[in-house]
Amino acid sequence: MKNKISIILCSYNEVKYIENTINQLEKHIPNLELVIVDDSSNDGTIELLKKLNVNNRFKLIFRKKSKGLASAFSRGLIETTGEYIGWIDTNMGEVAIKFTDMINELNNNSDLVILSRYVAEGGDERILLRSLGSKIFNTFCRILFRIPIKDLTSSIFLMKRNILDEITFLCYGHGEFFLEFLYNTHKKGFKIKEIPYVQKKDENDKDSKSAPNLVKFFFHGIMYVLRAFVTIFRRKN
Repeated sequence: MKNKISIILCSYNEVKYIENTINQLEKHIPNLELVIVDDSSNDGTIELLKKLNVNNRFKLIFRKKSKGLASAFSRGLIETTGEYIGWIDTNMGEVAIKFTDMINELNNNSDLVILSRYVAEGGDERILLRSLGSKIFNTFCRILFRIPIKDLTSSIFLMKRNILDEITFLCYGHGEFFLEFLYNTHKKGFKIKEIPYVQKKDENDKDSKSAPNLVKFFFHGIMYVLRAFVTIFRRKN
């Protein structure tokens, strides 16, 4: 019997992308359990999701009072029942095909698989500010953490559920919660595998939730750096 695979999507104003991402995930992932958490979108995403969710095609949670990627992921995690659990950014449906390789890696004794821009054949085609900033930060974290993982911030992953018996997601902030989770997973001795992918340039940089302008870009950058130091501090205590 094939393992059930739970994928969490966190949506906020993703009407341009979410239908394609859902279709691509269903196309490439067998025995899929899709969990979608929406944070009060106001661009038609909610109406589209209700239309697509015929016969409870996926699990759908609408949040009215809470917002934020980390807490949305945490809410979705509660709903998952699969032996394998993963996440993908809602506007990156083109990489859903990579889940075939990720499933194979888990079946071949890896515990957690992440898509990586910084292994051979990976890459980052975003604007220079974002791609260079990401590479510098990942290099900094690899040295600080003293771990071999090259891409700590792509956050596109698939893992075995039993990791949750030992490691907890500390879901606050933006995407930096996954940085801490990866560090703790490595320190607990779980086998982490990186496979390459190329992050495409955003169709419109204004669509990015993390870097629509310089102020927000540097704010998130500072939050990631602080989380890296907090991770080390927590581990030592």
